[in-house]
Amino acid sequence: MLRQLKPNKILFLDIETVPGTHWGNLSEKMQSLFDKKTRYKRELEDFSVEEFYTNSAGIWAEFGKIVCISCGFIYKENQFKVKSFYGDNEVEVLSKFITLLNKYYNTKDSILCAHNGKEFDFPYIARRIIINGLDLPEILNMFGKKPWNIQHLDTMELWKFGDYKNFTSLNLLAELLGIPTPKDDIDGSMVAKVYYEEKDLERIRVYCEKDVLTVAQIFRKFRGETLLTVNND
Repeated sequence: MLRQLKPNKILFLDIETVPGTHWGNLSEKMQSLFDKKTRYKRELEDFSVEEFYTNSAGIWAEFGKIVCISCGFIYKENQFKVKSFYGDNEVEVLSKFITLLNKYYNTKDSILCAHNGKEFDFPYIARRIIINGLDLPEILNMFGKKPWNIQHLDTMELWKFGDYKNFTSLNLLAELLGIPTPKDDIDGSMVAKVYYEEKDLERIRVYCEKDVLTVAQIFRKFRGETLLTVNND
């Protein structure tokens, strides 16, 4: 089945997210809602609500925001090109990504591919688009679609082979398959600190783009193909 896919119609992607703002900037209502949503998990890990928000709010679309979306596509035989949309203004980041989807990935054979994308990237992007009052691209709209008509590919799901209790990180899978690791600088747990304390969006962009390339390389391995060459000229 994988060999039937058209590689030039697949958009590989990864997102980086952070808490939407500082805890003190949240309204009392939103602070209360976050407290209720995370109470059980916080009690297990013995965190205060503010500390837990600072460390973890970015993983929930209701309380986080997207600061970078990196996209990659295969062209020619094994060439790969990466483009990132990133910045402090989430509406601008999302709007540019939506324009890309509507222009180039709006046909029935278009596919979005990410690692753990079905559990995280795809729904997170869709929710943030709705929250920001933007129009949801058709490729992200799952309403009324049968499972086999949803144009989403997930490399972690491919690796599960039906084992629903299994979680395998991108870094582990890359190591197993002999792909250069993308985690040679920061990891996801450090993105919020790099964003809010170091204010280094470029560092986040580079990290995100490495993940996108790794997702595409894993896809190639699943198809028994040689690894890609990156060309961002």
